[in-house]
Amino acid sequence: MKKNLLFVFITILSLNTLTSFAGINDSNAKNLTVPDKTENKLSAEEISRLTNRVEEIRNMDKTDMTAKEKRDLKKELTTIKKNVKRSGGYFYIGGSTLLLIILLIILL
Repeated sequence: MKKNLLFVFITILSLNTLTSFAGINDSNAKNLTVPDKTENKLSAEEISRLTNRVEEIRNMDKTDMTAKEKRDLKKELTTIKKNVKRSGGYFYIGGSTLLLIILLIILL
């Protein structure tokens, strides 16, 4: 029974890929390629510098600061967070892919 289900899943997946590539010519294939992203990897020195800056901001006495200064610090923290997150390696698994993986694990 498990072998039959496995073959059914494989056939369904293979038939889907065949139909998705059916309308692509060689002339259009160049236009459909996704350009490579330039990766902005931060070095260890830059990451340590950014983490030190975050610690400085956290240890500051913010009671006597104005609202504008606090807002500027918050913006600086969010940009640092975005830079570190962008340089780190992570990947995204879509919901349907996750569901398919869970079904395959349960069935097999």
